[in-house]
Amino acid sequence: MIHFDGGLILLDVEGTVSPLAFVHEVMFPFARRQVAAFVEEHWAVPEVTAALEQMAADAGHASLVQWYPFRLPSPEGFRWLEAQVHQWMDADAKLTGLKQLQGLVWEQGFKSGALCATLFDEVARVLRDWHASGLQLRIYSSGSVRAQKMFFSHTRSGDLTPLLKGYYDTTTGPKRDAASYRAIAAHAGFAPQDVLFLSDVTAELDAAHSAGMQTGLAIRPGNRETESVQHPLFHSLHDIITVCP
Repeated sequence: MIHFDGGLILLDVEGTVSPLAFVHEVMFPFARRQVAAFVEEHWAVPEVTAALEQMAADAGHASLVQWYPFRLPSPEGFRWLEAQVHQWMDADAKLTGLKQLQGLVWEQGFKSGALCATLFDEVARVLRDWHASGLQLRIYSSGSVRAQKMFFSHTRSGDLTPLLKGYYDTTTGPKRDAASYRAIAAHAGFAPQDVLFLSDVTAELDAAHSAGMQTGLAIRPGNRETESVQHPLFHSLHDIITVCP
């Protein structure tokens, strides 16, 4: 059990509120299959162009034109870009441009009904209870803010975005950097000690703890980490005992 009497619960997504299997066996393969056709169809859309420019910057280039080795656009170029995306996904790269592009592909999938977010059984009910009690709820994930909003607005338990006060991604900072958690606490208007961060990755929890936050390690089916000396464990959000702020 984790006892928490602060005001903000900050949640990771995969492995914490959603099974790793859904993210890795449904969402990631969908992005892999769809990315080339999506970019070809939406090449001129400003959000897509911005994501590609950010990918070029993440790859160490000053612009997309300098990074992209083909005429804009071209079938060869789309295949090349698809290979780059697959390479980064295989490496589990936490690159902002990649996450932005994935988010756009997923957004199309959620809107079309091809994707519907899966949560652990208790999550929707507990989030509603926490929200009703006055707790503030926010998300911090390596997936883009845009993807987070689409995920929580298209769950099998309905649209949960009214329960969520804010979203953060790698544009705030790396999830293994204590400065990122201090920035989130400041933006949300809470002292770090009044924030509980829940994640399935101890390195992220270490960073949050270093920033002064309370922490909890998710022990869920399929998760890689199953014990921790420093961070309290929880198997369900029901294991979080809250006191009304």
